[in-house]
Amino acid sequence: MEPKHKLLKRRYRFLHDSLTRLLYRHDPIGLAALGAPKDEYEPEVGTIIPRLLHDAKSSDDVRRIVHEEFLHWFEAETTGPEGAYDAIAQEIWDKFLK
Repeated sequence: MEPKHKLLKRRYRFLHDSLTRLLYRHDPIGLAALGAPKDEYEPEVGTIIPRLLHDAKSSDDVRRIVHEEFLHWFEAETTGPEGAYDAIAQEIWDKFLK
């Protein structure tokens, strides 16, 4: 049986790839700046997408979800405050969920 994250990635390939590129471009925790590979944010995207599709009703929801998932993957100090995710949330909302 195919792992859930791989099935999700295949089913939502466009959204997955787009969000991976978006997060790499915004680089909320500085991995791209350190020379990380362009797919560095794929694990986070894999947990963000299901929550966005189920729970996001506004850009505020998107910001909260993305921030919570980064808190899940990284320490709070590395993740930073929720407000630092405003631009990411607005772009996700405007391009993919609105």
